[in-house]
Amino acid sequence: MMMQLTETPNQKNSLFNAMNRFIGAVNNMDQTVMVPSLLRDVPLDEESEMSSLKSDEDEGDMYSYYQLLKSIRRDIEWGVRCAAADERCKEGMKITRTNSSASTSSSASMSSASSEEDEEEDEDLAKQFQYHLTGLQEVLSKLTQQANCLTKRYKQEIGIGGWGQ
Repeated sequence: MMMQLTETPNQKNSLFNAMNRFIGAVNNMDQTVMVPSLLRDVPLDEESEMSSLKSDEDEGDMYSYYQLLKSIRRDIEWGVRCAAADERCKEGMKITRTNSSASTSSSASMSSASSEEDEEEDEDLAKQFQYHLTGLQEVLSKLTQQANCLTKRYKQEIGIGGWGQ
């Protein structure tokens, strides 16, 4: 059985499709950029979508964005790695463990009067999920645009800007 390649209107805004569009754009970028080192020292176009990725830590050239987009694709495809040396990741794990053990001990001591709280917590979880899902879809959409923009800029830099448009 062949997989359906067209999106229905309801599927257009799905997280799965947003991730696929981003991964497809980065794969296209990766296949187009044959010599990534040519992107070094190529400044960002400050008026373009690419400038929204800029932070104080970034070098601000197209090569650093190319590497960042590929890294995000790898994280989506393989999951975020938690290196032992990454203190932020360890801190996040400690907070999660503390919160889960605190909620376990408090739920054991107050099990009789918690049905309303459980409903509120479930509603909060649903709201949190919707909030983060919407944010993730927006970020993936912007990253997809940036991957497409980088691909287009690379083509312009090497003189094939009119091809494939």
